[in-house]
Amino acid sequence: MRRLLPSLRELKRYPSIIAGLVLIFFFVVLSIYTVVTIPYSEAVRIWADHGERIENPKFARPVWFDWFTSDRLPRTIVPRLHDEESTLTEELLGDGMKRMEVVIPFEYHYDDFPSELRMSMMWSFEPDVPRPLVSMYWRKPDGELVLIDENVRTRGAMSVYISGLDGLRSRLGMAPRFGLFAVDLTVPREEREPMQGRYEFILQGEFGEGHSLDDLSLTVYGRVHGMGGTDHRRRDLMLPLLWGAPIGLAFGILAAIGAQMSTFVLAGIGTWFGGKLERAFIWITQVNIILPMLPILIMISHLYSPRIWTILGLVIALNVFSGSMLGYRAMFLQLKESPYFEAAQAYGAGNFRIIFRYLLPRIAPTLLPQFVMIVPTFVFLEATLAVLGLGDPYLPTWGKMINDAQGQGALYHGHYYWIVLPSLLLMGLGFGFALVGYALDRIFNPRLREL
Repeated sequence: MRRLLPSLRELKRYPSIIAGLVLIFFFVVLSIYTVVTIPYSEAVRIWADHGERIENPKFARPVWFDWFTSDRLPRTIVPRLHDEESTLTEELLGDGMKRMEVVIPFEYHYDDFPSELRMSMMWSFEPDVPRPLVSMYWRKPDGELVLIDENVRTRGAMSVYISGLDGLRSRLGMAPRFGLFAVDLTVPREEREPMQGRYEFILQGEFGEGHSLDDLSLTVYGRVHGMGGTDHRRRDLMLPLLWGAPIGLAFGILAAIGAQMSTFVLAGIGTWFGGKLERAFIWITQVNIILPMLPILIMISHLYSPRIWTILGLVIALNVFSGSMLGYRAMFLQLKESPYFEAAQAYGAGNFRIIFRYLLPRIAPTLLPQFVMIVPTFVFLEATLAVLGLGDPYLPTWGKMINDAQGQGALYHGHYYWIVLPSLLLMGLGFGFALVGYALDRIFNPRLREL
């Protein structure tokens, strides 16, 4: 520690290290915030659960995209039966029959059309009671009443995808999301404008005893959503953007610690004992250096489980006998010939005491910059495997996000945010560790210190 402190005091000579530490600190804080607010099990469940994100739009851009346009892009609106402004009226018809009308209003003040429309209902019925029929209507701000669909057979939990109703499309002569909102249906598509104001969704039907409408909601899907947008499965992309930080940091740091510490210790042991053990370590290292690590990981991921911990173990195992082994060996060879160690042997110190008490600590400061600089290498490796479709399928990570974007043709369809956001975070994390690592290398490497 006494030898380490003077070297650390030299950090003030390198202003670039401040920028690197700020970036690393940002990702550490982001990781802590993510793990605390969205636990691992909850993140995995949300990422895989389709029902929880049914009210999210598909392919929605981030809300900050609206800041760079002159128009106000629509957000998702979800008016419900139990809202304060919604009304439910019932009229007795005799013979146990009644007529019900539900009116769900909402305000629409956006400069573009919504992306989709969906209606969901929840009914309660007595056993062996015939399911009634309902009709749905749409009232525009100018008072025009449009029939959406009629004689719809009800059931317990049901959802009507209004945007996909062929009969409504035929009556309107265009997609429902345009026809139900357009000011003028006769103008060309590129000239259409949405009518702003108060809309009403109306549900009417006649019922007998034993029927009850428990819930009803209308989802008017927007074109922007959240700070990260959404994907083809309506998933909020802020989840992988947030969870990519702790997963990437944990994978990179654990892999760097496991691989570098193992390499460092084995290099010291092999150099001190020499002979067949040292030659075996050198031979394994030379063979391992020429082996293509990425194809090996791809093959193993195809044959066995691609879970994150399996991949981490393989990465550590394949990097123990890396090129760093030869670099550490060269330093240990110079140190081994020092009279200091001859004196330790003369005083009766054992081999392992000499290795772990005297030999390894002498070179330990050079381990720090190597460790810092190799962390982003493992972070990028995990992201690369995920981009190739070989990462953990259950984890929301930056690489998985890019893989999904590639599969859906995100760049071709103009969804640049889907690839740019995780790529910027990956580059920012790597840049932060690189700035710190190169500064530490100049401090602890004697040859660079003189330059």
